[in-house]
Amino acid sequence: MMKVTNVVAVGCAALVAAGIAAAQTQGSGTMNTRPRARDLRIRIGVNEPGPLDAITDVAGVEVGQTTIIQGDDVRTGVTAILPHVGNMFQEKVAGAVYVFNAFGKLVGSTQVNELGQIKTPILLTNTLSVWDAAAAMTDWMLGLPGNEKVMSINPVVGETNDGWLNDIRGRHVKAEDVVKALESARGGPVEEGTVGAGTGTVAFGWKGGIGTSSRKLGEDAGGYTVGVLVQTNFGGHLTIAGVPAYRALQPPRLAAVRREKRNEADGSCMMVVATDAPLDARQLMRLAKRATFGLARSGSSGSNGSGDFVIAFSTTTKIAAGPQASVETTVISEDALAPLFEAVIEATEEAIDNSLLRARTVKGRDGHVIEALPIERLKDILKNSGQ
Repeated sequence: MMKVTNVVAVGCAALVAAGIAAAQTQGSGTMNTRPRARDLRIRIGVNEPGPLDAITDVAGVEVGQTTIIQGDDVRTGVTAILPHVGNMFQEKVAGAVYVFNAFGKLVGSTQVNELGQIKTPILLTNTLSVWDAAAAMTDWMLGLPGNEKVMSINPVVGETNDGWLNDIRGRHVKAEDVVKALESARGGPVEEGTVGAGTGTVAFGWKGGIGTSSRKLGEDAGGYTVGVLVQTNFGGHLTIAGVPAYRALQPPRLAAVRREKRNEADGSCMMVVATDAPLDARQLMRLAKRATFGLARSGSSGSNGSGDFVIAFSTTTKIAAGPQASVETTVISEDALAPLFEAVIEATEEAIDNSLLRARTVKGRDGHVIEALPIERLKDILKNSGQ
């Protein structure tokens, strides 16, 4: 039995691949060389990405991931997003949660929207490990220096169901896996695809996973950065940069799904939006809503069983704890939001594309195989479309 836990926020993909090799029907077990959207000259929208084209382009944001691979049927993990490196209970950030379809479990969402604050890191994992992850992060937060007298924690934990590839009933995400993801979080490049909370996910019938992207606005629009990280596990009709790729590219899994009379469109997408624009909770809700436009552009059908959530926060709008608590910055005007809306749509769509492009073929529970999106065939499709 093999268990791989890895730090991927700073690009330690070789360690990831070493574990994933046993879970894949193809792949060399070496550094992930699959391309991102930009490598294929896919340009989403009109705005340019930040230097990393990742959520970590928003200064202070860190990402850590733990990938869990055991035997033939455990394919899952944890992804942690930290809005800043400090004690988040003592220095909260303004936040909002937008629910496009509530068929899912997002622990902590009601308090986030009631208070307009996020006071813990954000965790993503599988459906049946949400509560275990929330408990582990609560213990971790209570143990931080300065939190000795804290009597209430509101962990924010989202999920998608990776049960097609993963032994989800076994609840294999343990407290130490959550802590490793939290404590391994770093800035810099973010590993994508079959990693962390995306290890066992499926999107459009192809192997989904973790994806990220960003947009940097021009100085005339404030110079702000918007970053998005997604956990893709949903259905629909794959569309890339407006090209209906699904018409020429159908995943092998569809035949198995039809035999089992399953709904291929069901699944979920978790979207985490970060920005350094000084926004309050109400404005962040408006920003979060626009992320679903990027989800729609990717081809999502928004089906009955697709639990789609957006968690948005501002790294600039911080809220101190205690009787002297105050918001530390002045928010921008409503008229200045339009460029941010456009940026989050573009970044969400590209993050979804990256989650698919970077993911590798995986064999998991009951011998189920989910193929990676075939890059060469996709390149031909895009070329013939004029992309």
